[in-house]
Amino acid sequence: MRRTVRASGQAVGRRVAVISDTYLTVEARARVEIDRQLQAAGWDAQDFKAVNLAASQGVAVREFALKPPHGRADYLLFVDRQAVGSIEAKPAGTTLTGVEIQSAKYRDGLPDLDVSIRPLPFAYESTGVETRFTNRADPRPAKPSSILLPPARHARRVA
Repeated sequence: MRRTVRASGQAVGRRVAVISDTYLTVEARARVEIDRQLQAAGWDAQDFKAVNLAASQGVAVREFALKPPHGRADYLLFVDRQAVGSIEAKPAGTTLTGVEIQSAKYRDGLPDLDVSIRPLPFAYESTGVETRFTNRADPRPAKPSSILLPPARHARRVA
């Protein structure tokens, strides 16, 4: 089946539309690719204004509103309706090792949610071309992963 896809990654029909990304900012282009990768890994990427955490085991909420003055998380990751991590989206070509500090604001700005683990254990930084993953809950962290992990892998790590 072929589908039309909005720039946000949502399917809207049965035909394939060529998405012209010439009008998108470089960070928006990265988010289109991150949405695709999330879907391929088994995540359900949703907009903040239309969240349904019961839609899937893993839900990635775009532009999640944090406590003032922390702004918005590019993506907040939920597994089994529990917040477990975040994704910081950056334009292609950005050096991701320097972005980890920005990911920390998501831990500090998390609104009053029913969260079983604070601070959130999982952090991704991604350009859509390159992705870094850090498991802050691991006392002996391994080398950061370069792919988005499926929700079930995160569920096992927080269980």
